[in-house]
Amino acid sequence: MQELLRRFGPTLTGAFIVLTAFWLLMLVILPNLTLFESSFRPYLPVVDVGGPKDIYTIENYAKFFANATDTNILGFTFQVPIHVKIFFGTVFYSTLVTFITFILAYPLAFYLAKVVAPTSLATLFLLLFVPMWVSEVLRAFAWFIILAYKGPLNAVFLWMGVIDSPVRWIMGYRAIIIGLVYTYVLFMLFPIYNAIQSLDTNQIEAAQDLGSPWWRTHWRIVLPHAKPGIASGAVMVFMLSAGSLLVPALLGSPTSLWFTQTIQQWMLEAQDWNSGAAYSFLFLLLCTLFVSLVMWVFKVRLTDIAK
Repeated sequence: MQELLRRFGPTLTGAFIVLTAFWLLMLVILPNLTLFESSFRPYLPVVDVGGPKDIYTIENYAKFFANATDTNILGFTFQVPIHVKIFFGTVFYSTLVTFITFILAYPLAFYLAKVVAPTSLATLFLLLFVPMWVSEVLRAFAWFIILAYKGPLNAVFLWMGVIDSPVRWIMGYRAIIIGLVYTYVLFMLFPIYNAIQSLDTNQIEAAQDLGSPWWRTHWRIVLPHAKPGIASGAVMVFMLSAGSLLVPALLGSPTSLWFTQTIQQWMLEAQDWNSGAAYSFLFLLLCTLFVSLVMWVFKVRLTDIAK
């Protein structure tokens, strides 16, 4: 606070505080509190709202565990609630997207941070940013065209002899994974780049001079140093992928439901905002618990992500 007052003066500092408080209160806290309160109210006709039937209940949350269906897991059949199944499917494939983006982003981040010449860095960053200038909707539609049964990707693969017949890419979760990786890979790239850039190059050269192979240099020196960037990128990519709606809606199929689509169905199709609010908070809570569990397993602290 003293630093803000010294740099900007009392008037501008007060304006910053007021605007930040307004943003937090009016655009974050109050809407979420209203949604949270609505999640405990039943879905009623307008004439019954405020009447004796309008009481607090956990019925909206209980719907999450209703409507069990047969689910095959490792050759065994279990009765699993359909929305629980969709949730765990969303978490699993979001985790897979996060892992794929890390595999793609880490080598590129190391190349940009330690190999490429500084004079070429701005041009390479511009090339990475150019696709982001197009809206997410248009990029998803572009992938829908590319992955179509008679689209360019199958045509190229058939011409190269990679496949004998066209592949139905938009079936199951394949197209969703491709679309999410393309959409969010930069959210993994830049935190890792920032972390690797701060690594002293002399440490890498010293390891090479002592005979360390490239994989051990990365395992013992680069990866531990880049841990905060990896953690930050992984949390962002996972939460953005799990909370995505456009990509699963455009590139999904009837067999690849995303949990955000379930929330949308409650709110917009069924017009049941109360159940949609309950599912939204369940989704937020369960995803937060999953991320916290993974952070505990990999010994990642919040301070690592905040770096």
